Amino acid sequence: MEILSDFINKTRATEIINNMKGKKIVVIGDVMLDIYYWGNVSRISPEAPVPVIDVENISAHLGGAANVASNLKSLGIKSYLCGVIGNDNDGATFSDLTNKMNIDILAIYKDKNRPTTVKTRVMGNNQHIARIDREKRNPLIKEGYEYLIENIENIDNLEGIIIEDYNKGVITLELIKEVIRFAKNNNIPVYVDPKFDNFFEYQGVTLFKPNLKEASAALGMNISSNEDLIKAGNLLLDKLQAENILLTLGAGGMILFEKNGNFCRIPTIARNVSDVSGAGDTAIATLSAAVAAGATMPEAAALANFASGIVCGYPGIVSIEPEELIKIVSK
Repeated sequence: MEILSDFINKTRATEIINNMKGKKIVVIGDVMLDIYYWGNVSRISPEAPVPVIDVENISAHLGGAANVASNLKSLGIKSYLCGVIGNDNDGATFSDLTNKMNIDILAIYKDKNRPTTVKTRVMGNNQHIARIDREKRNPLIKEGYEYLIENIENIDNLEGIIIEDYNKGVITLELIKEVIRFAKNNNIPVYVDPKFDNFFEYQGVTLFKPNLKEASAALGMNISSNEDLIKAGNLLLDKLQAENILLTLGAGGMILFEKNGNFCRIPTIARNVSDVSGAGDTAIATLSAAVAAGATMPEAAALANFASGIVCGYPGIVSIEPEELIKIVSK
């Protein structure tokens, strides 16, 4: 089994990253607003055995599919975001953040009957203490689904479509079928970050990126050895008729399976893990951007691995910076 870090060096990484500028990629999926309460912990509450956070700062960030778009934008990609927000104050904050980052949100549907999805994280001494979610997970209504499809089909010269599913209701079976149909008719690569629902509905996509837990549950098998990994990867290739499977293994890194029979192991590069939030978003954004810029799939996967390792070193949601990515590849 080859090691994917052997597939990339500083010169090639620089060439690929420079070629990303101006490419067009759509991200469709569950968008959300990430709110962070930052503070210090110096005592335990007398009311219950829980830490007391002295809040020093509150910050708002793009989350979910919007974090994928944010990473694409940081890499120089022209990103288009398709999803659903509520007609509420959180939705207004979300729109303000995307406007400031120059992310195109023409295909964001406002649904007056559901709130903007918000994840609120409490951080004490730069450690994740608690998370509070506000959301509705009911399936997207027909009007919203048709709005998203219509807007995707009106974008010219797309270099890729990313489907980002967090099981919040946007990614329905009908939407999956229509997006894949449109992409195949126009020779547009499709990259999928799935959840358990609709797992095997993504037939014939360019790349399918489940994590170990999702793959184990979907296949109904315990994946605990290298032999299990190889079996699982080949099963997923066969069941999905996908061109590539990128199985993420947490601290174990990643493994790429290609339809030509090749498979490569990608060891993790994360050394000082501060927060894994958003690492998967960074990975799929970097990979799709690299392919759009002319990278082979192994090169793109290696870059994605480096990028996700970098963002794990920061607390909170951050986007990958091209300069930092090039720097770590050269080490």
